[in-house]
Amino acid sequence: MTADRTVTEPNAAAEPARTVADIAIVGGGLAGSLAAAVLARAGHRVALIEKRAVQPDEFRVEKIGGHQLELLRKLGFFNALETIACRYDQVLNIREGKVVDVSVGQAYGFPYADLVAMARSQIPDPSRLIVDEVTAISSSDDVQHLELASGRRVTARLVVLATGMATALGYKLGIKRRILAERHSVSFGFTIASQDGRPFDFEALTCYGERTADGIDYLSLFPVRAGMRANLFMFRDPTDPIMRELRREPEATVLRLLPGLRTYLGDFRVIDKVQNWVMDLTVVEGHLQPGIALIGDASQTNCPAAGTGVARLLVDVDRLCTEYAPKWLATPGMGLDKISQFYSDRDKVAADQQSLKMARFRQALTSRDDIGWDVRRRLHFLRRSLAHRVDQMHPGWLGRVRGALRA
Repeated sequence: MTADRTVTEPNAAAEPARTVADIAIVGGGLAGSLAAAVLARAGHRVALIEKRAVQPDEFRVEKIGGHQLELLRKLGFFNALETIACRYDQVLNIREGKVVDVSVGQAYGFPYADLVAMARSQIPDPSRLIVDEVTAISSSDDVQHLELASGRRVTARLVVLATGMATALGYKLGIKRRILAERHSVSFGFTIASQDGRPFDFEALTCYGERTADGIDYLSLFPVRAGMRANLFMFRDPTDPIMRELRREPEATVLRLLPGLRTYLGDFRVIDKVQNWVMDLTVVEGHLQPGIALIGDASQTNCPAAGTGVARLLVDVDRLCTEYAPKWLATPGMGLDKISQFYSDRDKVAADQQSLKMARFRQALTSRDDIGWDVRRRLHFLRRSLAHRVDQMHPGWLGRVRGALRA
């Protein structure tokens, strides 16, 4: 998607333009771009407002699998995903150099920027993307007015805030973030290759932390087009010197922290920049306002190690864009009675709660060193190991038992 053909850019020399839409979406990352495509394909007039014409190469979500794929398929993005991602079907899970089990299931790896570009490419009319920055929003029970940095104005019945962790616009609206856990986790992303250029002996691999003092949840290795991508998730003080060592000498530091990896990786090198970011766990307050709905990280952040962020985001997009927004637009008004329906949706509430629950669980399982959690951690991996051995001796037996229990 090229900027000159697919976006509407502000022209400071001309009279301020005015755009009228059914729905204005602020923020063109994954959540906003998916929402824009779903709503536009359903025939609604959509304005997607994003200050960057092309998504930069940022370290965000880089793999999707399981139930997330079902949601993508439901929303109509699965075929497009396959064009930009690398598929893998097995993940070898190890700890302390030993196999825990093998996860089997379809999954995909990709750069985040490619995923966003894919979502934007599904918007039927590229001119719906306005490259500009929203500076002010005036909301009411009927019509919402947006002012852009260029002087352009947008009028819409509904505004969807998909601004991620940015807080400036929300602050102007009186929306505040409440921190549940400051500096909850640290994530690293980089791409590796073997020194001799030969492929690794696994399709994908997860290596779990070996010592609670290290604060490592796991290192996930999975294929992307550029090579083997590594995502490292930690619960540790982001000012610890180990963070600097991971950025400067990632190969030696990773093997020092996870010595059991050496057998599986051999001699390897990092072939791109080491990226990292620190995540606070937050929820918003004061967000229930007429004419405005928040989705994705704009409403609640997630622990990357828990792997629930994309699922939450997709549930938000699905429930708002396929269930509520079409109904709201069919009748006059956009008051609190309508907006509150989305925030109290059963599926959305369940996804939000599960995300926070898993964030706390992953941190405790990784770094709590009291006897209760030590026993729980040992049992967690022992149970998985035993199940794997049973499945090797009697292939498919566990799956049949689990299916019978769910019936």
